[in-house]
Amino acid sequence: MKSVAILVFPGFQILDLAAIAAFELANASLERPFYKVELLSVDGGMVPSSSGVCVASKRLSTTMFDTLVMTGSLTIGPTPERLCRYLRSRKRSARRIASICTGAFGLADAGILDGRMVTTHWAFANELQKRHPLVKLMPDRIFIHDGQVWTSAGMTAGIDLMLALVEDDLGVDVARLVAKKMVVYHRRAGGQSQFSALLELEPKSDRIQQTLAHARANLRDPLSVEDLAEVAHLSPRQFSRAFKSETGQSPAHAIENLRVEAAREMIDAGNLALSVIAEESGFGDPERMRRAFLRSLGHPPQSMRRMARQNAAVQPGA
Repeated sequence: MKSVAILVFPGFQILDLAAIAAFELANASLERPFYKVELLSVDGGMVPSSSGVCVASKRLSTTMFDTLVMTGSLTIGPTPERLCRYLRSRKRSARRIASICTGAFGLADAGILDGRMVTTHWAFANELQKRHPLVKLMPDRIFIHDGQVWTSAGMTAGIDLMLALVEDDLGVDVARLVAKKMVVYHRRAGGQSQFSALLELEPKSDRIQQTLAHARANLRDPLSVEDLAEVAHLSPRQFSRAFKSETGQSPAHAIENLRVEAAREMIDAGNLALSVIAEESGFGDPERMRRAFLRSLGHPPQSMRRMARQNAAVQPGA
């Protein structure tokens, strides 16, 4: 049986406890207890989450655990020294040490992330890098695995991380079954971006939503304002005004971001030539794609490919 300790503290984000459901449902899927999960805190007893809901925990002890999971919070404070000492003392005995969201700050404060490739919630990435310059931060990842250390982005990305841990232990079929029981899409790949161009646009009307869906499905087409306006059943002038009013972006800017996102996904997914990716994503040629990447991401496609390969090299099964 694999023992799992989930570390909580006053003000922890209660959504991180979704980790328990992943392990519980893995046990149910196997019809036998494979995981035993305990909640730990510095002093034990009832620990309040940021929402005010309290959970019961056991006090830190000398008990050995296979996997340690550090939860995060909505605000970043100093990690208690007793907790840092505990994490350092368990670094050798635990097979895996993981963090969800800003739990990465706790691991970093304990010195566990120095020299490691890690991620965290996008809103706190710069602060993590500032406080811990030895960390190799990958701020645009859902989760990442470097040796015994696993870290995830914020909120629901912790579920993707837990499904990855289950897959690491029990295989893809069990992880897929657990994801199905949790009613979530089978876990997102660790290299997937934390951001979504469509989500950022947040169009209000069905007309603009449908136009964007059409654009996302037809990125190889020219997608001029006239083309998009025809899909929306508006004149080009009406469409441009409505689009900018609902999304805060011009149609051209939005389409470029959609193409960058699609190209980024293809770069992360495999070894297609950049010229092929440029064609498939609608840029037409690599130079046009390079300029768009620099505007949107601050890095050229070649750099993103190197980072994707580095990430793949430390992921399970690589």
